[in-house]
Amino acid sequence: MRDQPPYLPPPEDVLEIGTPEQFAALSHPLRQRLLFSLGHRPATTSQLAAQLDAKKGNLAHHLKVLREAGLVHVAETRQVRGGTEQYYQRTARHMVVAEPRAAGTAAMLAAVAQELDRSPAETHLTLRHLHLSPAKARELGETLAKLVDEAEETAEDQPLHGVLVALYQQALPTSTNGSA
Repeated sequence: MRDQPPYLPPPEDVLEIGTPEQFAALSHPLRQRLLFSLGHRPATTSQLAAQLDAKKGNLAHHLKVLREAGLVHVAETRQVRGGTEQYYQRTARHMVVAEPRAAGTAAMLAAVAQELDRSPAETHLTLRHLHLSPAKARELGETLAKLVDEAEETAEDQPLHGVLVALYQQALPTSTNGSA
């Protein structure tokens, strides 16, 4: 991004999502996409509007909701043409939802679906069900998290790729008949 001031990394490495305000903030796909976009560097409302193909006024509202929930902050301000330009940044490099709620999960998946739909390159999406012991499931989850965390990035002028990792235990079917 042109005229980008130098910036510091997010103040936190990991933020655990847990408050009602944070879950409410995560319940909208555009706010999810904003968090995705702010994952690597701070950006202004104008830069985000161009990147996400959205209106600045709409983005300003959603950034306010994210700020009030403690998910983004103003990392830098600078004077431009008689006004103040604000650079928004996520408050943490990693955001972990310890106990996901349906609305936040649905919004995240909707945001990922929008990202997949807008991707100019071929995407990869796989759903597979595996029979795993609790220990094997834990090991697989740790391996997947480590693989993503340790993926080496190339130069910033290269395309940005999204990675979504989910591991969950499938719910048992509920019985629909009344026999005991």
